[in-house]
Amino acid sequence: MSEEQNNMSQQIAAQLRLSDIIADLDSIKLFGKWSYRDVVVLDPSLKKYISLKPVIVPHTGGRHAKRRFGKAEVPIVERLVNRLMRKAKNTGKKHLAYNIVKMAFELIYARTKENPLQVLVRAIENAAPREETTRIMYGGIIYHVAVDVSPMRRVDLAIRHITEGAFLCSFRSVKPIEECLADEIIAAAANDPKSYAIQRKEEIERIALSSR
Repeated sequence: MSEEQNNMSQQIAAQLRLSDIIADLDSIKLFGKWSYRDVVVLDPSLKKYISLKPVIVPHTGGRHAKRRFGKAEVPIVERLVNRLMRKAKNTGKKHLAYNIVKMAFELIYARTKENPLQVLVRAIENAAPREETTRIMYGGIIYHVAVDVSPMRRVDLAIRHITEGAFLCSFRSVKPIEECLADEIIAAAANDPKSYAIQRKEEIERIALSSR
């Protein structure tokens, strides 16, 4: 076999291996149903902090906990699941929070006919505040000063406000938490001013604007 034929056979083998990898990535779907393919983050500042690493079950077991900025590598759906565990009845019940998110994604697809992963990413982009205030003390007097929000904190605040809106909607209500979470994500993705997360974002940015 000539050297040229040998190089060609190696290139063909490499292409076949690459096609196998792509096929494997396409076969990994969230909850065994939702594909990660074609899910995009449009906000350039949030691309590094919204992890869309393909996983079937969003559960990393806290392996990021001791690494600085390790939270950015946690799948974004798992961060939503973890945030749902922060209220009294859900504390420590990850399987319950997992099932809430799974059912909410089914409702999102039934209402929008879109990939729920893409709807969630769009909701986080829309609900992430860009400016907030911090306190600075000069001679015993406290001033509130407007500051830019770091990308990781933007994602944290967006997820916090989405879950808070879902909890407030379901509190003392016949509406289940799954439906409230789906409604909140859909409203935030549409930039609807009725969304709790969008209202909180606008309030934070309005206070920051007045503190400039």
